[in-house]
Amino acid sequence: MALKQRLDLRQSQSLVMTPQLQQAIKLLQMSNLELAEYVEHEIEQNPLLEREEGRDDGVADDDARDGDGKGGDDIGEDGFGDGAEPADTASFEEFSGEAAADSTPFDAEVDNTYTNDSAGEAELPPMPGGSDGSFRNLGAGGGRDFDDPDLSLENTLRSEPTLRDHLVEQLHVETEAPAERMIGLFLIDSLDEAGYLRLDLAEAAGALGCGQAEIEQMLIRMQRFDPAGMFARNLQECLALQLRDRNRYDPAIAALLDNLELVADGDYAAIARVCGVDHEDVVDMLADLRSLNPKPAFAFEAPPPVSIIPDILMRQQPGGGWLIELNQDSLPRVLVNAEYYSLVNRQLRDRKDRLFVSEQYQAANWLVKSLHQRATTILRVATEIVRQQDGFFVRGVGHLRPMVLRDIATALEMHESTVSRVTSNKYIATPRGIYELKYFFSQAIGSSAGGPAHSAEAVRFRIRELIEAEKPTGVLSDDRLVELLRAESVDIARRTVAKYREAMRIPSSVERRRIKARTALNREAAHA
Repeated sequence: MALKQRLDLRQSQSLVMTPQLQQAIKLLQMSNLELAEYVEHEIEQNPLLEREEGRDDGVADDDARDGDGKGGDDIGEDGFGDGAEPADTASFEEFSGEAAADSTPFDAEVDNTYTNDSAGEAELPPMPGGSDGSFRNLGAGGGRDFDDPDLSLENTLRSEPTLRDHLVEQLHVETEAPAERMIGLFLIDSLDEAGYLRLDLAEAAGALGCGQAEIEQMLIRMQRFDPAGMFARNLQECLALQLRDRNRYDPAIAALLDNLELVADGDYAAIARVCGVDHEDVVDMLADLRSLNPKPAFAFEAPPPVSIIPDILMRQQPGGGWLIELNQDSLPRVLVNAEYYSLVNRQLRDRKDRLFVSEQYQAANWLVKSLHQRATTILRVATEIVRQQDGFFVRGVGHLRPMVLRDIATALEMHESTVSRVTSNKYIATPRGIYELKYFFSQAIGSSAGGPAHSAEAVRFRIRELIEAEKPTGVLSDDRLVELLRAESVDIARRTVAKYREAMRIPSSVERRRIKARTALNREAAHA
C-alpha cells in the first residue's frame, strides 16, 4: 500500500467547560459558610470587588423583596400558587463586562449632613453634666467618671484561660525539672478533644529520646491533674481516675469497671454477682457512675455548639399557602466597583496592566452573576420541593411522599446533577423545624392495596411509632411489624423492616423484651 499525505476535514462534538462555568458549578454545591469563605477570598484577591454595605434609604429588605416579588415565591392554597414564579435559570454563557457596566452600581458620594448654615450658626445643645462642661456625675443614665479605677485598662482586659493553659500551669507546679516539663508538654499536646491520651508511649519515647519508664512515671503524676479523668487511655481508666479523686474507688467498683458491658445491658443480678454486693449497693455504684464525666475535657472547655444557618426561609401565609424566600443574612453581598475600574483603566498605559485589570473586571462581574444564578436556582428547587411535599408540612412525617432527584429535575427542566448539587448542604427553616433539602428525597415502597406508594422515611417513622407504643408484655417482632404495616397497605418485606430498625439503632425484639423485663424487675426491687 502506498504511503501519501492528505488533508481531511472532520467534524466532532466535545464538551468544554470554561473556567466561568466551573466556578458557577462550584458555587452551586457550596454551603453558606463555604460560600462566605470563598467570597471573602475573592474580595481579597480582586481589587474591583467590595462588600455591599447595609441599606441607608430606610427601606427594610423584607419590604423591598416583597414589593418587587423577587425575594420569595408565593404558593397558594392549592400548593401551586398564584404568586410570581422565580426567574428562570440564566444560561452559563460568556459574560461581557461591557454589557454589565450599565447595571453595575457605582459608589455614591457621601454627603456631609453637618454643613454650615449661611443664615446663622445653630445653637449647640448644652454639654452633659454640669454647666462647666465636665463629664462628672452624669446621673443614673449609666455615665461613669473617667477617673473611676474600675475603668482602668487592667480592669477592662480579660482573657479566659484555655484547658491547655490550665494544665501547663499545673505542670509547672508539679515539677521544675526541664526534662520532665518537656515530657509533660508533649503529653498535653497529645490529648484529644475529650481529654484522652491516644498515644503509643513507646513511640513517644522514641520521639523524645527518653525511656518509656520516664514517660509512664510522668503520666501517672499528670493523671492527678484537674479536671479529674484527664490523660486516661480508655473509658475504664477515665472513670477510675475520677472515682479515685472522689475517694470512691474500691474492689467492688473496680470489678464493675471491668464489666461495663453488664451496665449497658442493665443486668443488675449479674452485676451484683460479679461485684459481690447486694442490689442496694449496685444501685449506689451505678449512681456514682452516672455522676462521672466520660469526656472530662468538656467540663472545662466544651466545644462550641454547631449552629445551622438555613439557606431558605419558609412561613405560612395568613390566607393559606406558603411563602418561600432566601435567607438574605446567609448570602454574601458583593458589588463590582465600576467607578474604580474606569478610573484605573484611564490611567493605565502598559498593555499587560490593562489586560490584568480587564480580566479582574470580567471575573468580578461573573462572580456577581454566578451568585445571583446560585440564589435563583436554590429558590426554584426549594419551591418545587415544597409543592411536592405539601402533605408533609401540613400533616407531618407520615405524609411524606416518595421523591427522587429526577422528579424535581423533570419539573424544573434541569439536570439531576444540578438538583443534587443544590440540595447538598442546604437547609430550609420550616414551621416543623430545620431540615436539609436531601431529607425530602426517599425511595418509594409499594402499596399492598394498589394505592399510592409510601415514602421510606415515612415507613421508618411508623416503625419507630409502633415500637415505642409496644407494651412490656407485647413486644413486637419483625414479623409482627410486617403484619401491622401491611394492614396499613404498606408492602414491605421482613428484611427491610430489620434493616430500617437497625439503622435507627433499635434493638431486636429479643433484646427489647429482655431490657423491659430487667427494667420491671429493677423497679420492683427498688420499691421493695
